[in-house]
Amino acid sequence: MPLVTRNIEPRHLCRQTLPSVRSELECVTNITLANVIRQLGSLSKYAEDIFGELFTQANTFASRVSSLAERVDRLQVKVTQLDPKEEEVSLQGINTRKAFRSSTIQDQKLFDRNSLPVPVLETYNTCDTPPPLNNLTPYRDDGKEALKFYTDPSYFFDLWKEKMLQDTKDIMKEKRKHRKEKKDNPNRGNVNPRKIKTRKEEWEKMKMGQEFVESKEKLGPSGYPPTLVYQNGSIGCVENVDASSYPPPPQSDSASSPSPSFSEDNLPPPPAEFRFSAAQG
Repeated sequence: MPLVTRNIEPRHLCRQTLPSVRSELECVTNITLANVIRQLGSLSKYAEDIFGELFTQANTFASRVSSLAERVDRLQVKVTQLDPKEEEVSLQGINTRKAFRSSTIQDQKLFDRNSLPVPVLETYNTCDTPPPLNNLTPYRDDGKEALKFYTDPSYFFDLWKEKMLQDTKDIMKEKRKHRKEKKDNPNRGNVNPRKIKTRKEEWEKMKMGQEFVESKEKLGPSGYPPTLVYQNGSIGCVENVDASSYPPPPQSDSASSPSPSFSEDNLPPPPAEFRFSAAQG
């Protein structure tokens, strides 16, 4: 809901009860002219107030800029006078030196009753006081103030506080949940993380054309269909073979499985030409 800072009065120039006069038209004209003059007076008052606030803010800004310019000038003089070849700064001197501390005074009590603008304060003073409902507070059984059912200035603060507390509880609950999942799955960190897609990679893919991007996505990063690539990196046959129905080949371990030994009796016979040459020799 917008807060009207300044109200120009009177709003209605001719809506007044006419007295018993001979010429009503002349009376209405005089009343309208008087209300126009009152409106101009109210407008000039608020214009002066607006320009006064602008002057105060501009003066504050100018003082801050001049202070900053002086600090920059002092820093520039120190930097130009500093010669690292002549002045050696030891590590002990750096550690013993006091840290920088700003002397800027932070603004406080920005929404205090004393910091209200003059037009808002005038509007506040013209408001009616709430009814004396606090007299009914001793007769309540729940211990709540009776006036807060009519007007509660701390309502929005309490609402904001409840929201912040609920957000804090949700964050702590999420942290406990992640901690529990990490405790239940100790090998979760070994899982390969999902690759993050960026706009740069998308544009790099689209440089050669959309048809190449689609074919590459169908074949996979290795250039073969993903169903024909086994876990050990071997590639199956491409000719009408459904590789998903076959288990991946077992991984060989040279350290655990020794090479099989063959005897001479188990060897296959040599070819005929070799046997003929051996018989001639």
